[in-house]
Amino acid sequence: MHVILSHEHADFDALASLLGAALLMPDAVPVLPRRLNRNVTDFLTIYGGQLPFIEPGTLPRRQIDWATLVDTQSAQYPRGMGRETRIQIIDHHALSRDDVEQGGYWGSKTGACATLLVEEACRRNIELTPIEATLLLLGIYEDTGSLAYAGTTPRDLQAAAWLMEQGANLEVAADFLHHPLSAAQRDLYDRLVENAETHKFAGHVIVMATAKAPDFKDELSTVAHKIRNLLEPAALFVIVDLEEHVQLVTRSATDAVPVGRIATAFGGGGHDRAAAAMIQDLSIEETHQRLLQFLDKYIQPLITVEEIMSHGAVRTVDPDTTVAEAAETMRRYGHEGYPVVRDGEVLGILTRREVDRAMHHGLDSAPIETYMHKGAVSLSPQASVEELQKLMMEYDVGQVPVVDDGDMIGIVTRTDLLKLWGQPDRVDRAAEIKARLQSALSPALLELLDLASATADRHDDQLYIVGGFVRDLLLGVERGPDIDLVVDGDAIGLARSLQREQGGRVTSHFRFGTAKWILPDDWSNQAGVPDALDFVAARTEFYERPTALPSVERGSIKSDLRRRDFTINTMAISLNLDRYGELLDFFGGEADLQRGLIRVLHNLSFVEDPTRILRAARLAERLDFEIESRTRELIDDAVDLLDRVSGDRVRHELFSTFEEKEPERVLGWLHNLSALQTIHPALTYEAWVAEKFQNLRANIAGWYQMSCRPPNAKTDRSPLPPELPTQPRPALYLALLCYRLTAQEIAEIVRRLQTRRDIATLMRQMPALRSAEERLNQAGLRRSDVYHILEKFDADAVCLLWVATDDPQVRERTDLYQRELQCVEPILDGHYLEELGVRPGPIYRDVLEAIRDARLDLEVKAREDEEALVQRILAERGGGAGD
Repeated sequence: MHVILSHEHADFDALASLLGAALLMPDAVPVLPRRLNRNVTDFLTIYGGQLPFIEPGTLPRRQIDWATLVDTQSAQYPRGMGRETRIQIIDHHALSRDDVEQGGYWGSKTGACATLLVEEACRRNIELTPIEATLLLLGIYEDTGSLAYAGTTPRDLQAAAWLMEQGANLEVAADFLHHPLSAAQRDLYDRLVENAETHKFAGHVIVMATAKAPDFKDELSTVAHKIRNLLEPAALFVIVDLEEHVQLVTRSATDAVPVGRIATAFGGGGHDRAAAAMIQDLSIEETHQRLLQFLDKYIQPLITVEEIMSHGAVRTVDPDTTVAEAAETMRRYGHEGYPVVRDGEVLGILTRREVDRAMHHGLDSAPIETYMHKGAVSLSPQASVEELQKLMMEYDVGQVPVVDDGDMIGIVTRTDLLKLWGQPDRVDRAAEIKARLQSALSPALLELLDLASATADRHDDQLYIVGGFVRDLLLGVERGPDIDLVVDGDAIGLARSLQREQGGRVTSHFRFGTAKWILPDDWSNQAGVPDALDFVAARTEFYERPTALPSVERGSIKSDLRRRDFTINTMAISLNLDRYGELLDFFGGEADLQRGLIRVLHNLSFVEDPTRILRAARLAERLDFEIESRTRELIDDAVDLLDRVSGDRVRHELFSTFEEKEPERVLGWLHNLSALQTIHPALTYEAWVAEKFQNLRANIAGWYQMSCRPPNAKTDRSPLPPELPTQPRPALYLALLCYRLTAQEIAEIVRRLQTRRDIATLMRQMPALRSAEERLNQAGLRRSDVYHILEKFDADAVCLLWVATDDPQVRERTDLYQRELQCVEPILDGHYLEELGVRPGPIYRDVLEAIRDARLDLEVKAREDEEALVQRILAERGGGAGD
């Protein structure tokens, strides 16, 4: 027999989960718990006859082979269960027992267990009666506070919507969710509220309510639910002395107060949002005292300002600054507000709103001190997020300086606060990120970074890994040892300290605050360690005009990340010892990674730097992401500005595209974004380009390997690369892209991209290659004809012809040239003609070419054949030796 069980003091989620499991497993028997909440009992009194539940006393006395536990991981087992009974758990909390066989747990984090079962019923297209749909909806609504609790997930809303479509009755659900208290419950409720105590643990508001009720026989969880809704604490603990035992009922609004673990410590159980315990051996006073100890032990700290703030130097304004000067500062750096500071003391906050109003009234020259928010508008790093919210609302400001022991150490903004909305229960990622770093980096490089972080700590600098490495780390993408390091402080000083301690040498650029530490051999020779580490001071940038290169100034880590192109590239990992592994994600980069979106940071991003359009296409293809819809609109609006970007910058981005694994796919993106045509109208992407790019990539190594001439062969014709390539160079892709263009169009592209001379030379050979392709298609060509058609082209150009042609005969003849013809040389040379007494002149070239042609056409083979040919040529020209 297969039974379905749930926990005692069953609520609607337990009852709904019993029903959901019975709908999915029609051969199983859903057994009601012995103790039900009163509103659940009342519901069953009216509607139970239409539901499949059986009372535990009516369960047939048969062996139970399989028990499914829903909304719980332990239950009061009926007779018939033994060690051989197979246990399956369906729960919306993580598995906490280790005796469940593999595949015996089904669950994930949702607001209600019923959601998991409703999702599967929807997937199977199971039809529900209105009563079944209403009960399942009650289960979701009760455990999620009618979809308002912090633990509610999008899946709960989707499940509830489907149940409404199945006929769930909201009026009935409301009646039983807001069930009136009985007289006994009302009396106990009043006493518990009167005795309620408020405590604060690690920043969380905790309410403890106690009462003695020896005659109370009613259900207690509904009373606790009402008190929780009245007082809205982070967690509620109701302790009632029922004479026979002390009953503890707990409710929590945050995973930071794990009431399930606390109830378990008292011998009870539950999960981290709702739990209970029946305490036999302690008085109500002893329970109260021990609970205080457990709260101190188990509660996790609240998020503090220090955890979400931007550390480092803060841009401030002096109180004597004029309104016009403040407006220019805001335009230049983009912040909405600035601390007003004199002699290190924060006097107030100036916001853009006050500046705009003053400018509107013509008060450009007035000092800002008149219009700023005056007062000690600052917080300590240990302040809670709640204190930050209160201060922002009180002063109506979006930026608050953080002050520690009289020193301003950073700033916290409205954006930092809004970040928490997507993660109401903070999960410490540091351990996970640290483990990822240990897996991704070599032990030697990790040791080197530990040395750098220890040195940064001594300098009071903040050291971070930033950018693409962080993105790929979170995606699980393997990459080389090159990492980008940003220092919120003195990057040059940090690099020089490491050089003094470890050796090597440092090159630096003071203006930009950058330093390259070229590692000594004992470091760089170790596996997984780069030749150098680059340290860059955190900086901010602004654009004087569209498409211009930015001006750069020192800034904070947050401003440094803000200047980057896309949200997925704006994350940083702290390397300082006290924050090691902490992920900084001010702009929602990780969320966009999870959604698979390329999203720009601000609306003028492509206007300021249109080359970001090319990078967007490159990232979208490399990561198999989509370009977010608003970002796509901004690209459409700014793509014409690519025409104003210097050729050098456009060429650099194009060549980066050609270095991608499948650059033709990126070209497809650029074509669809109209970016390729904006660079030059003749540049297009079509199936022919994709096919030829793939052919080039597939055959580049084989093409050069079959050459009859080795690498580094010295000759005046067709120079080979010094090493056989395994991947095409960007210049080859560019030339192939231009293969079918006219000489005029290629000349324009060469000028537009400001290509190097060698690349331009290759590109300019494309029209002549097409002419050569036509000639190679002629019938009756001799081997020497093939040679003369191709000899003037360099090795890369001949390779592109071999790839580009669709004619088998042309390919065969080009192949012959590569494998054999280009290496054919006469045995005789000019010295032989000189020995014959032939006067130097054009005749030398004519004779030697005739010998080569004869050898190419297999008309001569040995030296004596060549000598006879020379004599015949000289005789035909009217003279012999000495003439």
